[in-house]
Amino acid sequence: MNEAHRRLVQIVVGLYVFGAGLAFTVIGGFGQGAWTVFHEGISDHTPLSIGGATVVTGACVFVVVLAMGVTVGRGTIMNVLIIGPSTDLTLWLIESPDHWVGRAAFTVLGPLVVALGSSLYLGVHWGPGPRDGLMLGLNERGVSIRAGRFGVEAAAFTAGFLLGGTIGWGTVWSLLAIGPAVQWMLPWFDRAPVPLATDG
Repeated sequence: MNEAHRRLVQIVVGLYVFGAGLAFTVIGGFGQGAWTVFHEGISDHTPLSIGGATVVTGACVFVVVLAMGVTVGRGTIMNVLIIGPSTDLTLWLIESPDHWVGRAAFTVLGPLVVALGSSLYLGVHWGPGPRDGLMLGLNERGVSIRAGRFGVEAAAFTAGFLLGGTIGWGTVWSLLAIGPAVQWMLPWFDRAPVPLATDG
């Protein structure tokens, strides 16, 4: 297997794992991250599944990112296409446990699984996800990454809350856990960027 094929396998696995981690927080039912709260809220008021809402939202954000002139890659498009179906498939395969201990375990594991998926797909260097691209676009317009991420995620969270998305201690756990977990895991999977012409 050549380098391009290894990167392809890594990013597909990473995006699937990312979507599964989002599903874990939904299965847990004790609250999830800002964007999943938003996607669940949309799902509650439309015929879309949570995964379908993830795809539609990602596609809309992708269009905005393109309009902002942010450089995207094949990974950006794969992000839009894979994470939502992965979330729906995981929700279809796994039922929420009856006992709160089982649901708490899914809630605790969810952000860690998301971080693992993030580390796998970010390590390929095939372009940011659309939501990360939005932060980069705002940064190019003078907004710090920290302020841009907080503002966008706060807006998604608020909209999701108003739409009835589930929040709770799992929401706080997601906020606290994902960043440090990605920082810890990313070096395990980080592949040095290669010139575009030889990137496969």
